[in-house]
Amino acid sequence: MKNKKRIILLFLVVLTMIVSVACGNNMEEKTGETTNLETENIEESNFPITIKHELGETILESKPEKVIVFDYGVLDAMDKIGEDIIGLPKKTVPDYLDKYKDDKYVDVGTLQEPNFEKIYELNPDLIIIAARQAKLYEEFVEIAPTVYISIDGANYLNSFKDNMKILGEIFQKEDIVQKEIENIEGKIQNINKKAKEVGKNGLFLMANDGNLSVFGEGSRFGVLYKEFGIVPADENIESSTHGQKISFEYIVEKNPDFLYVMDRAAITGGEISAKQILNNDLIKSTKAYKEDNIIYLDSPIWYVAAGGITATEKMIEDVLKSLE
Repeated sequence: MKNKKRIILLFLVVLTMIVSVACGNNMEEKTGETTNLETENIEESNFPITIKHELGETILESKPEKVIVFDYGVLDAMDKIGEDIIGLPKKTVPDYLDKYKDDKYVDVGTLQEPNFEKIYELNPDLIIIAARQAKLYEEFVEIAPTVYISIDGANYLNSFKDNMKILGEIFQKEDIVQKEIENIEGKIQNINKKAKEVGKNGLFLMANDGNLSVFGEGSRFGVLYKEFGIVPADENIESSTHGQKISFEYIVEKNPDFLYVMDRAAITGGEISAKQILNNDLIKSTKAYKEDNIIYLDSPIWYVAAGGITATEKMIEDVLKSLE
């Protein structure tokens, strides 16, 4: 009888252990499921979000997956933080972004003339535009949520940071974006320090198929002076979208230590290159020429990709080389 009781007691102990283990495993599974659900909820809890920009407010119900971009600086930044697109204007894509010329990406017109029929067919859940498309904002909005992001050359760094933070919020990449901002800030501090040590002046010159224009501190290329620290050779340049038209004699008169040249014709198409137009005796009489300080900038970067992360790094490199 005693043996029978012991057997029954042992059976109950073993049964209790089995039930306990089973319950424990079940709890772990449920806990795991809860953790995964909590993570998903945390990711989705940021939406809907309202993006405020210069042209209005845009509500995004969820993280956009089908994005069309009309600004190469924004495309540059999205590429850097690992976000893809479905369409873009392909005609003037800078070489360093030439992977987006692939057929997997749809050509949606040009920077100045969007193909709205093609955009509508793609059914995007976000369109990002910039200054060149600003007047068409309402037409974009009729197709899909549209955000306006444009770089302000006269206030480059702050504008860059604001734009990157918008992208970080849209694509849930705030931490990655913040690291990129800090990296750019460090490089700008470095070039600014170097420019002050060198202490020479400079002039930003745009050559456009035989015509010449200069840009000052408050212009779209004001980053050269404000953020990069180059002393302006002329502090009274008119501030306008296309710059102040000048002659060769003007350059001789200002006689800059550095002449930073952007060749617009190389991007938009033209018959006369910047090097051709500057190959004359008047330019050869300047300090910049004699000291080999005429710097031909990476024109596509400066003209159509400014405001991007990689583009800003390349712009810094262009100017830094002239100071070393």
